[in-house]
Amino acid sequence: MTAALDFALPDTLSAHEPPPVRDGVRLLVSDGEREPTHHRFRDLPELLQPGDLLVVNNSATIPAAIRLDRLSVHFSTAREDGTWLVELRRRTAKASEPYHGGEAGEWLPLPGGATLRLLARETPRLWRASLDQDVLKYLDKYGVPIRYSYVRRDWPLGEYQTVFGTVPGSAEMPSAARPFTADLVTALVARGIGIAPITLHTGVASPEKDEPPYAEWYEVPDWTRRQVEHAGRVIAVGTTVVRALETVAHGGPSSGWTTHLVTPSAGVRVVDGLITGLHEPRSTHLMMLSAIAGEPALTRGYEAALREGYLWHEFGDSHLILGSAARA
Repeated sequence: MTAALDFALPDTLSAHEPPPVRDGVRLLVSDGEREPTHHRFRDLPELLQPGDLLVVNNSATIPAAIRLDRLSVHFSTAREDGTWLVELRRRTAKASEPYHGGEAGEWLPLPGGATLRLLARETPRLWRASLDQDVLKYLDKYGVPIRYSYVRRDWPLGEYQTVFGTVPGSAEMPSAARPFTADLVTALVARGIGIAPITLHTGVASPEKDEPPYAEWYEVPDWTRRQVEHAGRVIAVGTTVVRALETVAHGGPSSGWTTHLVTPSAGVRVVDGLITGLHEPRSTHLMMLSAIAGEPALTRGYEAALREGYLWHEFGDSHLILGSAARA
């Protein structure tokens, strides 16, 4: 990540709670060499063109956090063998912070008489672990949405769902789609803008700088692939969608586990634009954004977002990138 995309993010620019109107959040538009422009998310139909295709993630958010007296367990990603990747976090007055303890073979008693066994470290932050019950059913009964300290109180699971979410599996909300409403979707379709789904179940966020994303499960339906092939422009709604589409475009299967990392050097093959939130400095997501927008346009966009007081994180404002560097 270059110095141009390493910036100071003031605490005042964190969104602390859901906005009162979903499609009322601000929308920054970065379009090639033009200066960034400022809109509301409900203006999206006028900012796109008939024949554009919005590809959305239909993964729904699960209540992935289990709270103990001193620790929280964040269930991140289901594995093919029935185990899960989990993150252990120390509970604090505001929310939680990374906890670096734990040992392979350790058993953790959970609410409701369940037991979690730590098997092995998958990354410095994540454990491969086994629960003695069906995980999704257990989380539905005892779990709560994952919350970080910049969100000041708990919110119901519905605040972490998107209008497209139909397939439970994401530890954290595919938040780029949160500002969409049923009325906005109707307006987009009436303008001749297509909408097609993929599924990618998101794991827990990566708070450590420069930490690469790990494997996540995805599926790109054949119908969506055909729509992508015939679209005027392909606009991904979220970095998860970019990852899924570009995995397939680079020779991956229509479903499976992806470790694909979109970088400026690799470029993108099918994505012409992206709707996303605002990302933290030096995160790997910024490499993806730079691959689509080009670094000069992305830098101008982030300078404008900081200058104009846009809000970051899952309840924050949005960014429409129409890529000058897309389709390498």
